[in-house]
Amino acid sequence: MQNFQAKPNELAGKTILVTGAGDGIGRQAALSFAKYGASVILLGKTVKKLEAVYDEILAAGGSEPAIVPLDLNGATKQHYIDMASTIAAEFGKLDGLLHNAGTLGVLTPFTHIDLETWQKILQVNLTSAMLMTQALLPVMAKAPNASLVFTSSGVGRKGKAYWGAYSVSKFATEGMMQIIADEYESSNIRTNCINPGATRTKMRNAAYPGENQQSLKAPEDIMPTYLYLMSEASIETNGQSLNAQ
Repeated sequence: MQNFQAKPNELAGKTILVTGAGDGIGRQAALSFAKYGASVILLGKTVKKLEAVYDEILAAGGSEPAIVPLDLNGATKQHYIDMASTIAAEFGKLDGLLHNAGTLGVLTPFTHIDLETWQKILQVNLTSAMLMTQALLPVMAKAPNASLVFTSSGVGRKGKAYWGAYSVSKFATEGMMQIIADEYESSNIRTNCINPGATRTKMRNAAYPGENQQSLKAPEDIMPTYLYLMSEASIETNGQSLNAQ
């Protein structure tokens, strides 16, 4: 998967929603999906960043993307229901959903975690993904072969000191993926997790401020696994937690 070579029109005819599409890995995923033929729905909380990605996609010759401005920390169940209705009406189906958006919070000893931070991290990283997935699964069921991808982390597989709520949210994300994958095993929807690994992003820099960012993989370097999961090549891959590097 890490060496997957996508064909020029690998994702042609597919509609893929990317959360956190304004920056970092989400931005690169949206650009890559569009490059290989997909119609991309850009979801994020900062309109200016989404518009910049929109312009990049058009400048590169991609299909015109859609923009969905949404703050996952404040979004309600109804927001996701309305979004699903709009996607169904405008696109008819949803072939892919990449849950990329997330928040790190503050790295701190377990006994220092405050409730407000805990709740925000779980809301953005976990609860919003649950509500969005519930709303969008019926739209994904309309696609011939749909791919649901959650973003995990190394600290979502083995707990690490001071990673607190972020680590807990990623353990729960892995579990949610496995549950959905099992429930939809005989359907047209496959569900997997992807662990990006150490990548040159703002979140990584916040977690490791003393690290040499240039020694890390850039978002574009880890795209083969993302393209694999959204392509027909991964139709038989379900319930797996893959590493992008």
